[in-house]
Amino acid sequence: MKEIDLKKIEHYVSGVADNNEKAWVESMFLSGEDNETLRHFLEKDWNLSMRDSSAVEVDLSHLLDRVHHLIRIGEQKKKQTIFHRFMKTYSKIAAILLVPLMVAGGLLYGYLTSQEKKLPDQQVSTTIYAPMGSRVSFNLPDGTTGMLNSGSHISYSVPFSSNRQIDMVGEGWFEVTKDDKHPFEINTGNSTITVLGTGFNLSAYPSENYVEVVLRDGQVEFHDNTSNIKVKMDPSERLVLRNGKISRVVTDPSKYSAWTKGRMIFNNDPMAEVARRIERWYNVTVILADKELEKYSFRGTFEDDKLDEVFRLLALTSPIKYKITPRKLLPDGTFEKEKVTIYLKKRV
Repeated sequence: MKEIDLKKIEHYVSGVADNNEKAWVESMFLSGEDNETLRHFLEKDWNLSMRDSSAVEVDLSHLLDRVHHLIRIGEQKKKQTIFHRFMKTYSKIAAILLVPLMVAGGLLYGYLTSQEKKLPDQQVSTTIYAPMGSRVSFNLPDGTTGMLNSGSHISYSVPFSSNRQIDMVGEGWFEVTKDDKHPFEINTGNSTITVLGTGFNLSAYPSENYVEVVLRDGQVEFHDNTSNIKVKMDPSERLVLRNGKISRVVTDPSKYSAWTKGRMIFNNDPMAEVARRIERWYNVTVILADKELEKYSFRGTFEDDKLDEVFRLLALTSPIKYKITPRKLLPDGTFEKEKVTIYLKKRV
């Protein structure tokens, strides 16, 4: 595809295209995957990115991010326009050819439909993702707002306001709009959290085998579906479900919402917990080389610090040393995660 043709696409996405450019872009994209010119362009873009490893990390596919942002706006306005169909076709082709670039770029927002044309009362499933190493804000149709932490996603159906149920994997902070007639429910694994209007943090990564709820204010009812136990939480309370057992302690909720403001706070947290949170925050692999490290706890507050700076400061206040291994290109064309190996500093 010629450079001038790419400019037409960029003008269309930016909203500055003239009538001729709009007609050309809409004609090409409405033909979907059958358009050989479009497929050739996307395949060429993907092949160039794979040959240039720096492009995967540096060129964050701004065009795709903008396209997906416009998809989100279009879905919220519930309009089936030519522009909406254009975005849908573009995202479908991009999902096949350019998924690694989208993940590197940040926000991946998608929705799946079973038919091209929908009835007004037909439900549409929507999912919001926060790729590894990112944090994504969201605004739900009922006015509820919040943020998803690295490696998390929520799913819900539209229309939403009368049936406020979502499924969540990972960690999220929620500011729930109060509606006594329609309680807000979050399903995560075998647990259900019912909310009447509140601010709270929910962490439920399947790989970590526990569910944690920290309530700032309002009312929350936690339900363990396996044991059928229901617990009503009080403000400034932390509830943890682990191995079928529920524990509750009074805590400072600000520590658990700090990640939404770009801060990572450790307050006498065990090394295993520190390692897990750093892995999610920086999208790296942390290896504890010495089992004795699990006995240590750490304190510290970090705000948008680089990975090396975090470990440098931890090493100044604790008996550890560390080694950072850069990412490596694997034979299949993907990149291995950056690794941090932590050692116990031997006493002389």
